[in-house]
Order: sequence, then C-alpha cells, then structure tokens
Amino acid sequence: MILGGDGYLGWPTALHFSARDHEVAVVDNFLRRRYHLELGTDSLTPIRSLQERVEAWRQVGGGEIGVHIGDITDYPFLERVVREFRPDAIVHYGEQPSAPYSMLDRDHCVFTQVNNVVGTLNVLFAIRDHVPECHLIKLGTMGEYGTPDIDIEEGFINIEHNGRSDRLPFPKVPGSFYHLSKVHDSHNIHFANRIWGIKCTDLNQGVVYGIETDETALDDRLMTRFDYDECFGTALNRFCVQAVIGHPLTVYGQGGQTRGYLNIRDTMQCVALTAANPPAENEYRVFNQFTEQFTVNELAELVVRAGSEAGLAVRIEPIRDPRVEREQHYYNAKHTGLHDLGLKPHLLSDELVESMLATIQRYKDRVVRDRIVPQIQWRQSALEGVVAP
Repeated sequence: MILGGDGYLGWPTALHFSARDHEVAVVDNFLRRRYHLELGTDSLTPIRSLQERVEAWRQVGGGEIGVHIGDITDYPFLERVVREFRPDAIVHYGEQPSAPYSMLDRDHCVFTQVNNVVGTLNVLFAIRDHVPECHLIKLGTMGEYGTPDIDIEEGFINIEHNGRSDRLPFPKVPGSFYHLSKVHDSHNIHFANRIWGIKCTDLNQGVVYGIETDETALDDRLMTRFDYDECFGTALNRFCVQAVIGHPLTVYGQGGQTRGYLNIRDTMQCVALTAANPPAENEYRVFNQFTEQFTVNELAELVVRAGSEAGLAVRIEPIRDPRVEREQHYYNAKHTGLHDLGLKPHLLSDELVESMLATIQRYKDRVVRDRIVPQIQWRQSALEGVVAP
C-alpha cells in the first residue's frame, strides 16, 4: 500500500512494485494538486489524473493498481482501507512535504503538523489493530537532524555520560515546522514499536532529483510531477529550470548549505530493498537515504557546467537567504545501511544533461516565471492572500 500514491515519489513507487508483480494499492486525497491551485503554481511536467494514469499503466505495463481516494487523517476511511486490503507493507509518503509551506504563517504551520502527525498516528493504530505483522516504511528526512557539528549517525548514537553508556536516538535540531513534524513522526513510530512491536524502517531521505524512472519513461501518460517553485521545488530543480529559461541561479546566501542528494531512481531502489529486507520482529531501524553530498554552490556549478554542455549561458546570482539556517557548516552523514543491502547509486553528473535539462527544455513554456524568486521569508511570510487548504 502506497500512501500518497499520486505524488512525485508515490506514483513511481506504485509503478515500480506493480511492474515486479506485487499487488499494489494507492491512497491519496490529491492534496499536492490542491497546494498548487492555492499557490498559483503547477508541475512543469503535465501530469494526468490518477485514474488516467492507472488506466495507462493497465495498457502499457499490464498491471492493476487499486485506487482509494481519501484522507489518512480520517481514521474510519484509513481503517477500512487497511482492513480490506491487508497490506504486507505500507510505504508512507502521505504528508505535506514542504518546509517553506509550513513557514508561511500560523495556519500553514498548524495544518502541516496536524496533517502529518495525525496521519502517521492513524497509520500506526490501523497497523496495530488490523495488520500487526505489516512492515511500515516511513519516508522521513535528513532534515530531522539539522546540521550538527559532529558526524550524523544512522538514527542512533552511542553515548557515554558520567561513567554510564547507552544507545539513544540521534539528537535532532530541525530547521522548519515541517521538519519538526517529521521528528514527531519518528518519535511516535519509535514509541509504537516499543509498546506494540510494530516493524518499521524510518528512511531519512536526502533531497531527491530527477524526473524519470524506468516505468514512467514508458509513456507520457505515466510521467510523474516535477516541481520547481519555492515551496515544493528543491534547489536543484529550481537551478535547472532557471538555467533553461535564462534566469540567474538563485543561490541562497553564501551557498555553503550542505545536504545529501539522490536520484529518483535510487529512491525506488531504496524502498524496494527495504521492503525486500524487512527488519527483524519488533525492530525499529533507521537508514539515511542518500547517495551523494553537495553544497548549494557545488550544485550551482554543476548546473553551470551541464548548461554549457547543452549550449546554455548560465550564470549564478546569489540572493539574501530567505531561510534561517547556517550558510557554512560541517556536514558528514553516515549512509551505509542501504548500500549494505545492495544499493547501486546513479550519479548526479550523469543525470543533468541527458534527462533533466532535456525534459525541462521540452516543457519550458509551462514555467510560471513569477514563482522563480522566493517570496516566503522564514522570519515572516511575504506572501499575502494565501489561506490554508
């Protein structure tokens, strides 16, 4: 069962498992599509309705995907779906995924935390009451950790204090109300594991880039969304779109912000490897899910070089950082767990020209240009007239 199965990662994940003969059901309430109506933005790639996608997959891939339309914060709905489908594994993408969106104002902050935390609590109770052997695969974020001045471990850290030692959850200093909601999720899942024995893998994912997977590339009707706006587009997505339309690359501040990154194809690998290798009975485990590490400046330089190879004149123009974050910092995060399971990474340098820039060129007329420069300020929102969904 894929929660958020109409989304950027959820839809390709559903196809990935269906192509490998798993029985797949997707759950979605189309909130991501409504966010864009609210904000006046849109996916760069023209995406079909979920029903059209499912029918296209039936024709092209020969697979059946069940569809359940509803909100996982509505417990009677979620309970019924889980009770009827009885999943062996639940892949949980079904959350509001944007840090800037959560920082717009009080309403958007509260909506984000209620939506994300209550949804995950409902999933935990549905598993406990109806499918206690189910493996919960929860998409967390590397942003839960923040940017500590020590190496980031995979979920847990061994601590010695006053002559005693223990293995404890790694300290978390998130940078937005969205990232805080993910921290709350992790604590709630870990607690449910300790008291109910629910099997869970928390995938603290880095920044995902890319547009195509093996399955979405089979037919235009199967393509996933590609966001580039300040709320839902990552820095790399924004830079690639800016390069194609001739806009300077908007590096935030000093550009030393460092994060882990991975190709969307590698997200598929990671989730599939996790599902195929479930944790031991009563185990809660954490994997840091990324393959490469870059500063924002390094990303911008990569896009400049890739743009040059594609015949684009690309330049960098730093702007004042709208966020409250450290613009230069130490960052060294461990990420061995998924590699040990067999992850074979795709590299960013191999992806930019061939796939991302070419696809953006194809759809550049769909760019909403007045959403290129950030308007949401961490200290106070600069967007007016936006109401919570």
